[in-house]
Amino acid sequence: MKVYCILGDERVFRLKSPPMFSAAIKHAGINGIYVPFMVTPDQIGQAVQSLRVLNIAGANVTLPYKEAVIPFLDVLSEGAQIIGSINTITRKDKVLKGYNTNAVGFMNALEEAGFDAAGKSALVFGTGGAARAVVFMLKWLNANPILVTGRNQEKTRQLVDRIGGEALTFDFVSNQAIPANLVVNASSVSSNDESPELASLVGSLSVTGCELILDLNYGRSQNFWQDMARTQNIRFQDGLSSLAYQARRTFALWTGVTVEPEVFLKALAPAIEP
Repeated sequence: MKVYCILGDERVFRLKSPPMFSAAIKHAGINGIYVPFMVTPDQIGQAVQSLRVLNIAGANVTLPYKEAVIPFLDVLSEGAQIIGSINTITRKDKVLKGYNTNAVGFMNALEEAGFDAAGKSALVFGTGGAARAVVFMLKWLNANPILVTGRNQEKTRQLVDRIGGEALTFDFVSNQAIPANLVVNASSVSSNDESPELASLVGSLSVTGCELILDLNYGRSQNFWQDMARTQNIRFQDGLSSLAYQARRTFALWTGVTVEPEVFLKALAPAIEP
């Protein structure tokens, strides 16, 4: 039996990855299981080493370890090197390779929404690995300009210096009408109780020419990004489709088997918990 897993903090038990990958494993006829492992920050290196020791067939990595695991891997894909964050680990014998499938999942989600980013403006919220993957893919898709903002101004600057785009401060965003055909929330925050500050900013945010608001989070009972879309009559999409598409790519890297995205999407519904 093959064992696949996901490494994360206590939030790992609320994720939809286990039922999603379990459905794909069953659909592909693979004798295997997918399990979540909660890891403390001081043990992340040991957890990665255990993938070799226990012959784990493949692993996902989620918050807050998408960057922390990198020093313990043997090699990174080209995209993962540029983005500086991984969410997928493959094992070949004892060699562990890190990939970032977030970028592909985001691209496929845009395709599903019928949004062509070429030549269009985008406003991205977030400064972590997900935001870097989004900006990386928007650059590849020839979006222009790509505006990036986050709660930490220094991290925002580091992101655009590394990946590209233009950094905006929260103060600027909250006081200007921003021309953005696409708004992407690549932060971990979507509800008022997670960040009253960001909720207030988004509630007063004015964007012009916006065609789509895409929140990479999902399952919030209250979502201020969705509220913004409804108020301003803008199309809204949550992160379920992006999650399914990135999982499809991850599964193919682990197994060599390409499973239809509908298998992952069906396993995600209904997704209640974040």
